[in-house]
Amino acid sequence: MIAPNLTLLVAVAVLVAAGVYLLLERSLSRVVIGAVLVSNGVNLLILVAGGAAGRPPIVGQSDEPMSDPLPQAMVLTAIVITLGLTAFLLAMAYRTWQLEGHDEVQDDVEDRRIALLAARDRRAMADADAEGEATLDEEAELAHDETAAGGLARRAD
Repeated sequence: MIAPNLTLLVAVAVLVAAGVYLLLERSLSRVVIGAVLVSNGVNLLILVAGGAAGRPPIVGQSDEPMSDPLPQAMVLTAIVITLGLTAFLLAMAYRTWQLEGHDEVQDDVEDRRIALLAARDRRAMADADAEGEATLDEEAELAHDETAAGGLARRAD
């Protein structure tokens, strides 16, 4: 049994860890870089798991061990899928930059409202005849996103 190269495994771990860290950021440009890093790390992991390189996989050509073509085919397919995902994420980041002046993903007002209710340990759906409850519009004003005002000021210029 041939042990995998420790250097390649460390490279896989670093690529995937850095990619996951970047995927958790709010900036779409960092999300794009994170997705590419995770994809490259997983591709490298598949190739490492495929075993050592050998002769071309042509049956009857040689008595030496042959390389497994399946990991190579899977990585080639993953590269094409990553290219499509990267193009889509870059288009989203560019469009967000055009509209808002930044590429940060904003919180949804409804998500903030539910998180606020959960912090107060209250139900998300109140009775229709309940008194003293703030309306959704009032809560939306309280949960106003600070980046929205900057985006509107930039658009006015």
